Amino acid sequence: MLEKKFNFAARFLSALAWAAPAFFAFPGASFADEPNYDEAKVPKYELPDVLSLPGGGAPAGTALEWLCGVRPGLREIFEGEIYGRVPPRPDKLDFKLLESGYAFGGKAIRKQIRITASDAAGEISFDMLLYIPKDGGDAKKAGSPRVAEGDFFNGKNFPVILGLNFEGNHATCSDANVIVKEFLRSNGKMSADGASKRGKKSRRWPYELAISRGYAVATICYLEIYPDFKGDLAKRASALKIFGEEIAASDCGSIPVWTWGISRAIDCLESLREIDAKKIVLLGHSRLGKTSLFAGAMDERAAIVVTNNSGCMGSALSRRKFGETLDIMCGPVGHWIKKSAHAYRGREEFMPVDQHQLMALVAPRPLYVASASEDLWADPKGELMALVEASKVYALFGARALPSMENFEIEKPFMGDVGYHLRRGKHDILEYDWSNFMDFADAHFNAAGGGKKN
Repeated sequence: MLEKKFNFAARFLSALAWAAPAFFAFPGASFADEPNYDEAKVPKYELPDVLSLPGGGAPAGTALEWLCGVRPGLREIFEGEIYGRVPPRPDKLDFKLLESGYAFGGKAIRKQIRITASDAAGEISFDMLLYIPKDGGDAKKAGSPRVAEGDFFNGKNFPVILGLNFEGNHATCSDANVIVKEFLRSNGKMSADGASKRGKKSRRWPYELAISRGYAVATICYLEIYPDFKGDLAKRASALKIFGEEIAASDCGSIPVWTWGISRAIDCLESLREIDAKKIVLLGHSRLGKTSLFAGAMDERAAIVVTNNSGCMGSALSRRKFGETLDIMCGPVGHWIKKSAHAYRGREEFMPVDQHQLMALVAPRPLYVASASEDLWADPKGELMALVEASKVYALFGARALPSMENFEIEKPFMGDVGYHLRRGKHDILEYDWSNFMDFADAHFNAAGGGKKN
């Protein structure tokens, strides 16, 4: 019966045939100059069925049918046509402890680890900052310049929150021991203000709160993996440079390369006995929230996926054309996605997929979507609408505590089999957000069968 209803090969070919016209320029495509913030101007649209492959066919009626008959085809479209393919695992990986010490008055252990990936055309290195809880930390040793490997290991391992950062590891906290690095910026030049940025983004990284709740936190600056600007210079400086010519020259957006970097961070975390690698919370904000969602869909080692204020090509439905749109995004930051996706500028209704289907690729693992009430650029309503649609797939896996549009209320978090909150305020990630993410993770890590029921 399953084989009869879900002949994957036939349905996938049908999907490609249906989507083929989108690979070519649309005559008369109109590109918007200004974002739309008026719900009355949202166009009428029809969402692709999250339970079916694009092009139609019988919808999946069970989790197995969706996993075998729908998920592979959706993943192929998102990688092959929308974002680009995630580069392969490199031939060689090396993890080097650069520095370690006690932090936050002895409450945590700091580790700074250099991840080096090598392949046919060379190598690339990037640094991960990791804080690990130390129960009953010895304040007398706070500030110790180095802790030998294993000196502090007491048989415990901890869940970890992993996320990329924007300004450098040293910008995420005021810890004077965090190594200062400079990166290629959007002008193609190395920044010269590294030290001045120490601690400038610390409000976005409440390490001590996470440590107090029993979570390790790991971060890498995304610019070390792929500099965030257009052109060959950025590409040649990115992780793509270590691979052969075919991969290095591929039509791959920066989001899949940042995703590749996240996967290498997970490789490293899996090697550390202080970390419970089965309890990795993958977190991202804004463009890095787009990345955390895509990475969570691609790398199933992420136990929980969190996307915060990620908007267009993140959590928001593209077909709504509200706030930031694909049209607008493809101008200054079109390098985030695959060039073939640019053909849908102004014609999002022709896309074979939309973001609720990307969210569904995370299932059955817990997913948390966070919005902000004043962040109209990210279309908070469209973010919840996508999650509600994606929840139809979670229901196939037995999930019952699922959100509805009634949950579009300010600071009344929904904590179920998936999670959602609408924070008061602007485009940002704050302690309020982190607290909710950890509440959600606590429920799923500590309770069998899902989170707290509303």
